[in-house]
Amino acid sequence: MRAGIGYDIHRFEEGRRLILGGVVIPGETGLAGHSDADVLLHAIADALLGAAGLGDMGQHFPSDDPEWKDASSLDLLARTLALVREAGFDVENIDATVIAERPRLAPHIPAMRERIADALGIASGRVNVKATTNEGLGALGRGEGIAAMAVVMLTGRDE
Repeated sequence: MRAGIGYDIHRFEEGRRLILGGVVIPGETGLAGHSDADVLLHAIADALLGAAGLGDMGQHFPSDDPEWKDASSLDLLARTLALVREAGFDVENIDATVIAERPRLAPHIPAMRERIADALGIASGRVNVKATTNEGLGALGRGEGIAAMAVVMLTGRDE
């Protein structure tokens, strides 16, 4: 088994849709980024790459590459999964936390779990998503953006 940790953070930007865990959160200001800025999927992708020893998202999907401009993070996650599988690993489970003062995410978490599980070809019971606030502390606490952390476990097919 191999473990990986991922983290991402983006500030809010007017005129963009908010997408978290592959789910559009209606009526909310989106996040700034080269792709769709889905911090949750970016944290998961980085954790997958880390566990497989394959670097990070910036290495595989650089923010200065026009190919990834406005890219769907679900597509980036699928490409990440292909890299992880090529390296001889399967996804065992994911545990992720979104840190945001707003919006309230609890109603959207079941859909996020389903989207993530579908993108990775695993049962939704192997995907856990939580949400918390920063208790008013720092930039996140002031509501300037959203961050996410993820831990993944991979099992090796060839080890």
